[in-house]
Parts: sequence; structure tokens; C-alpha cells
Amino acid sequence: MTTQRTGPTRVLLADDEPLVRGGLAMLLHFEEDLSVVGETSDGAETIEQAIRLRPHVIVMDVRMPGMDGVEATRRLAGDAFMDDAGHTSAVLILTTFHDDEAVYAALRAGASGFMLKNAAPSELAMAVRALANGGAWLDPAVARKLLTDFADRPHAAPPTPEEMRLLTPREREVLILVAHGLTNHAIAEHLVVAHATVRTHLGRILVKLGLRDRAQAVAAAYKSGLIRPDDPPPDRMRRP
Repeated sequence: MTTQRTGPTRVLLADDEPLVRGGLAMLLHFEEDLSVVGETSDGAETIEQAIRLRPHVIVMDVRMPGMDGVEATRRLAGDAFMDDAGHTSAVLILTTFHDDEAVYAALRAGASGFMLKNAAPSELAMAVRALANGGAWLDPAVARKLLTDFADRPHAAPPTPEEMRLLTPREREVLILVAHGLTNHAIAEHLVVAHATVRTHLGRILVKLGLRDRAQAVAAAYKSGLIRPDDPPPDRMRRP
């Protein structure tokens, strides 16, 4: 569901390199619907500023001195940082390194997107907008590596209750629709989102729950009690 708000999207930049922060700020400066409201250089400072500034999106470097981006993301995703409407700041992890463990750790911690620093400059604004509107973003190179990795995994054990709690409300909604047998295209129509957004949400579900494929996701939905065999199917005729 698209987040309704007035005014530009508030963005907080977190990176320990001043030149990088300055470059990111310059790129976003020319976007009329985006506003950089603050800059930080480590995880602890990012949390402090997130509480004070309530940004819609935090562009977070994964490696910073002291508290790193993964741990800061984990804390920011907690209930203590929800606003009165139940929203938390969406986190876009930005890094130079194509590091599998960093990807997994950041997404499991609650990040909504992952972008490499060698991505095209225009992609930054698109990613921020996607996250601000409740969507997700995965760099294509990262997504391809994740899919290959999951294809090589053995059968996964059912997710634990703690792992299920890592899912956002939208991810739980997508997982329920997958378990009901809807295709990605049908899910996109049902939720009134882009087909690519559904793929990204499903990819994040697999990462967070340690699953290999769609079939394991369906099994996880039933085994965890997220959906029961007698639950009615969703209305497939929903339209914008």
C-alpha cells in the first residue's frame, strides 16, 4: 500500500566517509520530492538522529566504526522506533562490497533494500522512492547471487517464531498470498504494486526465513500457522 504523506520524503544519510555523504546529498538535492534532513557517521549517531528527525528513509552504509549498519538497522526495525501510525524508518543499505553475509545480515535485520555503491546515480532516487512508498529494492547483481545461493541450499527447516517476526506486515501479506497459490502477477494486481516489487518482497521473505524457493515458502506459511487450510482465499478481483 502506498504511504500517504504531505511534503517531500525525508532522508537521513549514514556513512562514515564525508565525501560519500556529500555526493549522496548532492544527488538527492536535485529531486524535488526528496529532502535530506540529516547526515551521520556511525550507527549510534544514526539511531539518535532517527529518533529526532523521524526520516522516512535512511540510506545506511553497512560498515561504519563502532556500531555498524547491520546492528543499527536491527535496532531501528524494533517496535521502540515506531511512530504513532506504527511506521518505522525504511533502511536502504549502501555498500561497496558484494558480500553475501552482509546482504543476508542486513536484510534479516530489517533492511528494505540493498544497493551497491557502483550503481547508476539515478537508481538512488528510485530506490529511496520505492522504500518510502512501502516497497523494497535489491540491486540486480545481489538478487542474482541470492537466487543462485538459495537454489544450492538443502531442504530448509521450518522457520522459528523469532524468524517469522522478522517479516514486515507487507511481507506477511505477500507470503499469505503466495500460500494461497497466487502468482507474482496476481499478487501485484491484488496489492496494486509493481510486479518487480512483489519479486523483491518474495526474495526478502526467502532471505529472512532461510528458505530456498516458493514451495518452501508455502510450506513455511502453513507450518508456522500464518495460514490454515480452511482459510478463505483472497479476493482475486480487487482492482485499484
